[in-house]
Amino acid sequence: MGTIPQTEIIGIDVSRDWLDIHCLPQGQWGRLPNKPEGHAQVVQLATEQGAAVCFEATGGQEWKLWAALDAAGVATRQLPPAQIKAFAASRGTRAKTDRIDAELIARFMAFRPDAGRTLPHEKIRLLRALVSKRGQLVETRKRLLAQIKAHGKLGSADTFEAMDAELKGLLDRQIAKLEIQIEQVIATDAGLAATTSILRSVPGIGPVASTMLIAEMPELGQITGEQAAALTGLAPIAHDSGAMRGKRAIGGGRRLLRHVMFQAALVASHHNPVLKVFAKRLRTAGKPHKVVITAVARKLVTIVNALVKSGQKWSTQTV
Repeated sequence: MGTIPQTEIIGIDVSRDWLDIHCLPQGQWGRLPNKPEGHAQVVQLATEQGAAVCFEATGGQEWKLWAALDAAGVATRQLPPAQIKAFAASRGTRAKTDRIDAELIARFMAFRPDAGRTLPHEKIRLLRALVSKRGQLVETRKRLLAQIKAHGKLGSADTFEAMDAELKGLLDRQIAKLEIQIEQVIATDAGLAATTSILRSVPGIGPVASTMLIAEMPELGQITGEQAAALTGLAPIAHDSGAMRGKRAIGGGRRLLRHVMFQAALVASHHNPVLKVFAKRLRTAGKPHKVVITAVARKLVTIVNALVKSGQKWSTQTV
């Protein structure tokens, strides 16, 4: 991922309508519209100052600004909100305004110049948007199915049957349409198609997991296995002090990807010949189910990272 070398940093708190900016080391502050004219002003300011620009992940409100900065060759990073929040807590900052947030973002980047993500290429951005929308619709369908089940228990299933069936049918069609679009994006890019082929060769990695890995971890194959596990939030975090050895725990990383990898690990622990043996060994050793699945997920991530790095498909001889 590299380190941003500039001492001039522009931190931006991005909202739907506004860009609140804070410039270091000058301490200048300003507000610009989150529109093309505002993006152009940020590009001009960053270019004139030779500054790096950073902002939090906001769920998409920063993408157009990010693309404008990248097109102009401005060094730009998208930072994890959880890390900014922890940084604010470490500084004892309790007040929260857009202006304060912009300064915190800038100061965090000065403190951690290696943090954050660079802009993925356009196909990855499109893929991430499609995957995100698919996930939202799947979650909506899951809640609908729970409501249908509840209606049955209350004896009101007949009242809502037609309505529920129509809504479920609509969701099914929209999800299927998005899945076709996802496959089309992958098929029209040789690099994405090759990576997808490698990922889906691994028992346990299906279409959803492979697409999520590509969309949420474009660094795959360019980093170490330990880094891949950390980015996914599957690396064990020590809680030791002196002679005391606390329980290891996982956390942080890319939450949506981690949840999908847990699902993939459940499948792999029963159907992947290597990971099935690995999971059985852990169970025999008395490890709890959650610990087993977490370990399998972590191992799965390191395996796919190594395969993408080498350009090889799965075989029991390659792991």
